[in-house]
Amino acid sequence: MKRVLTAALAATAMLLSGCGGGSGAEEPAVAGSAYPVTVGSATLTERPDRIVSLAPTATEMLFAIGAGPQVVAVDDQSTYPAEAPRTKLSGFKPNAEAIAAQNPDLVVISDDLDKIIEQLGALKIPVLFAPAAKVLDDSYRQLDQLGTLTGHRAESAALAERMRTQIDKIVKAVPPRATALSYYYEIDQTLYSATSKTFIGSIFALFGLTNVADPADPDGSKNGYPQLSQEALVAANPDLIFLADSKCCGQSPATVKARKGWSSIAAVEQNRIVALDDDIASRWGPRIVDLVQSVADAVAKVPA
Repeated sequence: MKRVLTAALAATAMLLSGCGGGSGAEEPAVAGSAYPVTVGSATLTERPDRIVSLAPTATEMLFAIGAGPQVVAVDDQSTYPAEAPRTKLSGFKPNAEAIAAQNPDLVVISDDLDKIIEQLGALKIPVLFAPAAKVLDDSYRQLDQLGTLTGHRAESAALAERMRTQIDKIVKAVPPRATALSYYYEIDQTLYSATSKTFIGSIFALFGLTNVADPADPDGSKNGYPQLSQEALVAANPDLIFLADSKCCGQSPATVKARKGWSSIAAVEQNRIVALDDDIASRWGPRIVDLVQSVADAVAKVPA
């Protein structure tokens, strides 16, 4: 199933990014947009005018900081913004020859699958490795890295600051609770979820929520993406359910309510099932603000 594969790839991305809370890439070597610039292993002697993005999050970031006109091709999963030049290129099964055919002067990837960095390096194509963010600061750092490489450092800094300000405002607008609410975050209907140690978990932690998936991966051996059993989930009795599989897999409050054995869950009984936009929930760029707002709205509706 594609959603299970996505969950597995998300876990793989965490491994590829290395240990710790950072993004796995080096800090920009220089300030401003003067060239040459170096970020990670990518060194550019001049402003890139043919960028290929093989990561939906990077695609959204590039367009948000004003580098959209420099992007000549994006992968088949980069569906936002609408004007992004979507192609058949794949970030899951990258093809060095197909990428090189775009004559890129910069390629942005989130996973080094099939040793694509090495393959593109052999073709003298600069690559920025921007792995999946683990915390909000990783997203801000990647905005800065992309801004540095593309000549849009000021725009990326301004966007990051707006995001910080908006998120802080949203979180502070939700009154603190005497007793923490619990939640279940669904990646797909086979009950794959994300623990508090993931980026998604860090967003929900902003509101002091308790993640019912945490006991399913206590030692992190599942990289924060365990598959829950229905019995354990029903027993956990979450106050809120968030569906990140509404677009991909047709899940909705109605389908959840129809699941056998789920009627006793508090979130189901009280109609506290939130269908998220799958893309916003899995692309940790500028639209993180929208995700934070969705969580805030759901929490605010629960009586204290």
